[in-house]
This record gives sequence, C-alpha cells and structure tokens, in this order.
Amino acid sequence: MYSLQELYKIGNGPSSSHTMGPKKAALIFKAKYSNANRFIVHLYGSLALTGKGHLTDYIIKETLDNCLVLFDYKTETKHPNTLMIEGYLDDKFLGKMTFYSIGGGNILAEGEKEIKVKEVYKENSFLAIKEYLKENNLDLVSYVDSYESIDNYLKEVIGIMYSNIKNGLNKSGVLPGKLKVKRKARYIYFSKSESLLGDDFDKRKLMAYAYAVSEENASGGLVVTAPTCGACGVLPAIMFYLKEKYNTTLKEEINGLKVAGIIGNIVSYNASISGAYAGCQAEVGTATSMAAAYAAYILKGELLNIERAAEIALEHNLGLTCDPVEGYVQIPCIERNALGALRALDSAILALYIDAKEAKISFDTVVMTMLETGLSLPRSLKETSEGGLAKNYKEVKDESK
Repeated sequence: MYSLQELYKIGNGPSSSHTMGPKKAALIFKAKYSNANRFIVHLYGSLALTGKGHLTDYIIKETLDNCLVLFDYKTETKHPNTLMIEGYLDDKFLGKMTFYSIGGGNILAEGEKEIKVKEVYKENSFLAIKEYLKENNLDLVSYVDSYESIDNYLKEVIGIMYSNIKNGLNKSGVLPGKLKVKRKARYIYFSKSESLLGDDFDKRKLMAYAYAVSEENASGGLVVTAPTCGACGVLPAIMFYLKEKYNTTLKEEINGLKVAGIIGNIVSYNASISGAYAGCQAEVGTATSMAAAYAAYILKGELLNIERAAEIALEHNLGLTCDPVEGYVQIPCIERNALGALRALDSAILALYIDAKEAKISFDTVVMTMLETGLSLPRSLKETSEGGLAKNYKEVKDESK
C-alpha cells in the first residue's frame, strides 16, 4: 500500500477526482511537453458529464495556458474518469497522453509505469496487518511508524482540517453555482432550536463541523482528502468533536489519523475511493469507516474494536449511490457528510459495546463486498448525474417551468 500522504492530500476542492486529479495530469503533461503552447483536452465519462459542476474545465484552463476543453459524452473508455491531453507547438502536433483520475486526487497515466506511486506498506489487507502486528508485538500506530515518518505532515493536515471548520462556521451566504445552495454550518451551530434537540446539542455541533468543511470544499477552498474532497467533512468533524469533548492532544490526533489512514489505505488499494467507479459508498462510506476507526481509537478501543467500528461503518453504507444534482458537490454531498459523521460516531460506540471477537464479518470482507456492489451499480448512479436524485431533480425542475 502507498504512503498516507497519498491518502491525505492537500488541495483545492470541490472534487479530488474532478479537480485535483485532472490538475495533476495537466502538470505531468505540461512537464513532458514543455515546448507546447497550445493544448486540447478531451474529457470522457464522469469527467464530461459532471465536469462543469465540479469545475474540471476551470482547473485545467488555470493549469494549461491557451487550452480548449472538449466534453465527450459518448465515447466509452476504460475508466469512468478519463481525460486525454493533446499538445501543440502552434499548429505542429507534439504528442498526447491519456490519464485516469482514479479517486483521491490520484492519477494513472496509460502506459506510463514510471509515474506510478511507490508502495510503502508491504501488507495490503487488515488480516495481513493483524498477523504482522501479532508477530512483531506492534499496534497500528507503531505499525505506521515502522514504515514512514509522517507526523509533521499530519500536523499540517490537522491544521487545515480545523481551519476549514473555523472558517466554515464563520461564513454565510450562497455557495458557488446555479443551485444557489445557502451555507448552513453557521446556522446549525448557532441555532436556538434547543427544544427540538433536548440533550443532543453535541450532535448538532458534530453536524455543523461536517457542514463547515464540506461547504469550504464546495467553494473551492483548500481542503484535505479524507479520502476524497467530496467526503472531506466526515473525519475532521469527528476529530474536532472529540477534541472538544475529551480534550485530545495533538499526539493523539496524529496517531488517530494514522489509524484512520490505514483503513482508508486498505479500501483504496483493494477496492476504490472513487464515486465515479463505485458510487458514494466508496467516498462517504470510506470516510465514515475511517472516522469510526479514529473514534474507536480515541475512545481507547483495542485492535478488534477498531476493525469492528470500521467494518460497521462501511457495511451500512453499502449500495450508496453517487448522484450529485447538476454535477455540483453540494446536493446530496454536504448533507451526506454530516450524516456520515453521526454514523461514524455511532459505529464506534457500538463496536465498543459488543464483543468484537464474535464478529462474523471482517473488514476485508466488507471492502471486497463494497467493490463488487460498486461494479454492479448502473453507470447512471456513479457520478454521472444521469440517475437518482440528479435525474429526478431535473425532471421535477423541468416540469415546474
């Protein structure tokens, strides 16, 4: 598996697969064809269908000067997030490259082995990791430390995550795009409707934190993929909530991110964290699983409790579709992050109450099931905005004209 830096990427939203990935592809191409002064970029699949709402064309044009972006809705490709870049020196064709944006800001270039990311971790399943920990008398934190020194980077990650929450809670107004979605984080946090919630003010704060980060992402702000931009609000919300409730230290937060990162790494390596490939179960489902593992660790859970928390969280997101309305990472994405944070906390608490040794379903089994489920989902429910809420919203909107 890869370094946790490949999972926790820092970049601008609103979509790791639709903005961060294509930007990286454009930079790779630009470096290879440094004498090119004109570019044509072809977007296919989900990149074409939801590229406008995800600002794909905007980020590419910002990266490549004198660039024409073409949206190809019909050509079938190997991967749903495919782009092809052509480079020219005036009218002279210099070359072309095809890239796949595979989720989390990660890019694979067709036929270019040398740009593949170097693997850091030898084990690539939770079972293999458990066996390694037992043989070497390690826990998950020391396991990460044995492979890479990442504390300083995770400090930066935490700083950005918490900055997103603070900034998001202090902003109002409307998010970018034609949906005209109002920011809600500040309203939720400062709402006076205590009678509706009773003793659940803590949960209201948790939801507000997730909204704050997700709204910053929807505005194109600097965020951390956890594991993607579209699902970046779940883990920071859990972290900030537990920090306030239990006064967690920076060291505990760094270690918790290592634990959550291993969970995300396993999903990314063995299945997918791309909504265009496996639906939102791959994005918010994985984020919820990571956050549940983080919470279980902070709440002093043992290794089996952490696995159980991650398994419960992912299992009960199986089949979750990716159907962004009008192609924007707003509806249902932002609300889904808030509910993911709630589910992550509940999954961790449940994992601590029940006997984890009696678990019939392993985390690895759920990861495999998630991939199979994602591959079975129709294309219309995998970040194309052709089905689900996106389709029905458009039909109702058209009827009301």
